[in-house]
Amino acid sequence: MSPFKGQTGLKRILNASGYSVDGLRAAFTGEAAFRQLVLLNVILIPISFFLNVSRVEQALLIAVCLLALIVELLNSAVEAAIDRISLELHPLSKNAKDMGSAAQFVALTMIALVWAVILL
Repeated sequence: MSPFKGQTGLKRILNASGYSVDGLRAAFTGEAAFRQLVLLNVILIPISFFLNVSRVEQALLIAVCLLALIVELLNSAVEAAIDRISLELHPLSKNAKDMGSAAQFVALTMIALVWAVILL
């Protein structure tokens, strides 16, 4: 058992919430790609409320936008962990960072495809 897992109940939930807010703050202040995705979400999500689509379609439009934020957070976490281990150029580090970038590319492509399929 990890020594960092000592809290239980409400205290654990409060701590976890604080860590989550810290992570969002770090991503917003330190990652331009995350800020750009937040801006995209600020534009697209409100638009989804004005479209003549079903509630399920609207949920999908919103979900793919939020998914891209999740993928960017994970991509940034991978990059930070790799950089923490070493700034030395290494093929495995490059692969890890490239795969994170590819995941984000897939997420952005999914936004475009879902919005296009629903709206066209």
